[in-house]
Amino acid sequence: MNLTFNKYQGTGNDFIIIDNRTANLSLTKEQIKSMCDRRFGIGADGLMLLNQTNGYDFHMVYYNADGGESTMCGNGGRCLVKFASHSGIHKDTYHFLAIDGPHEAIIKDNGWVYLKMIDVKGIQIIHSDAVLNTGSPHYVKGVRDIHHYNVFKTGNEIRYSKDFEKEGINVNFVEELNDTEIYVRTYERGVEDETLSCGTGVTAAALVYAHNEVGFNRIEIQTPGGHLAVEFDKKGEDSFENIWLCGPADFVFKGTIDIE
Repeated sequence: MNLTFNKYQGTGNDFIIIDNRTANLSLTKEQIKSMCDRRFGIGADGLMLLNQTNGYDFHMVYYNADGGESTMCGNGGRCLVKFASHSGIHKDTYHFLAIDGPHEAIIKDNGWVYLKMIDVKGIQIIHSDAVLNTGSPHYVKGVRDIHHYNVFKTGNEIRYSKDFEKEGINVNFVEELNDTEIYVRTYERGVEDETLSCGTGVTAAALVYAHNEVGFNRIEIQTPGGHLAVEFDKKGEDSFENIWLCGPADFVFKGTIDIE
């Protein structure tokens, strides 16, 4: 089978995107895993299908690099919005459906995509660290000297610990740079390695490191792949609404691939 694909990236978090509005494409787990392989395939942190659905501009279907259908991917959602725009879907505000429900998105004049995330109500404390769901489950751990921290080792240990081994969890390591800026590195389940950026992960970290006890917050986030920001309203100690993940989403290349 010959497939046309597009490659996009958002702060180094890279994705294979296929326009599936008319193709009715069905891919196996092994086919997706093969395409995401960085040595024998196209190479990506995940694969997305742009599907049609009633009542929305499109439906986002996301698969991790291991081939399994995944929970929400924030950077993936931002890249899919930019792909939709490049594919002729032009809206002032996009409305699309993902695995965690409806989302809104706006493409700003500077090219950044602002993606509205689900509301978050509840942060669990485990071993003095924070666990919360921003569309995907996340573990947030504060560290020092983050550039030299062994993200793979500790992230892998937490992800496969008895608390999380069944469903898995994404693990974010955070260093606070100042009151409104943090640096985040993430170990992602499904990729089973550190990625250059994780949208739902930086969203989780931003909520944990809110600087205003209530009201509007904007947190600037540095990742190995670049700069993101998260804006939100803090309604209470662990309640957040109007959460927007903000950052670049860029086309990389287009190609075709033969898959068995």
